[in-house]
Amino acid sequence: MSRLHPRHRRPLLATLAAFAVLAGTAAAAPAATAGTAPASATPLRTLDDSYYQDAIGKSGTALKSALHTIISKQTKISYSQVWDALKDTDQDPANSSNVVLLYSGRSISKNNSGGSVGQWNREHVWAKSHGNFGTATGPGTDVHHLRPEDVQVNSIRGNKDFDNGGSAVSGAPGNYTDSDSFEPRDAVKGDVARMILYMAVRYEGDDGWADLEPNDRVSNGSAPNIGRLSVLKAWSQQDPPDAFEKRRNDVIFDKYQHNRNPFIDHPEWVGSIW
Repeated sequence: MSRLHPRHRRPLLATLAAFAVLAGTAAAAPAATAGTAPASATPLRTLDDSYYQDAIGKSGTALKSALHTIISKQTKISYSQVWDALKDTDQDPANSSNVVLLYSGRSISKNNSGGSVGQWNREHVWAKSHGNFGTATGPGTDVHHLRPEDVQVNSIRGNKDFDNGGSAVSGAPGNYTDSDSFEPRDAVKGDVARMILYMAVRYEGDDGWADLEPNDRVSNGSAPNIGRLSVLKAWSQQDPPDAFEKRRNDVIFDKYQHNRNPFIDHPEWVGSIW
């Protein structure tokens, strides 16, 4: 029997989760082990002096505009190429033959991908129906918001907005869902928030795709919006970027799209823009 999981609950647990992340104990992103890539190959000061040079010192809409210009310079990959990219970006630090699934947190063979029960597939964190961009090259193939996930858990999330509350998700401990929203486990709440906010800055409606924007609603349907913004902001603070997320950002930048998620490098920019 599922457990009722009311909205706007567990402030103490949220605080403890934040400390757990800061202590490097979060389950979502296994701690780097010997032989894995460093958490951040490029020092932040170097990025600020080069990649983010035109954004430093700005805030609000000016910062959002500057970041949009910066991160829009990217190499686009096809939807089929996403399979191989995810095997690299989401590699389990403790087992190079596996990937770590976003919501369920399980480590699973890279080769066990597809559409059958027990396999992993490509989860669009910004649901592709929110703006109707599908899987076409562009927002539909942007690895910054695509993550490996269990087929069934991916289906349960569907195209729901993000919010606190619901009943426990079968096969994904710590995740909750109801009729209009999905809550990921504590260890990846910030990851989800920063992926959503990256999409909102990257896709502003000036390149043939919809202008993607977060709002403070759920049940956004096919509108180019995802909520709940106030909850996503809280999640970003609760769960700061960890080694797994930082490495992922570096791999995408160095090997695939050659652009970055600025909210992983500068999580304080979330509050500056929103």
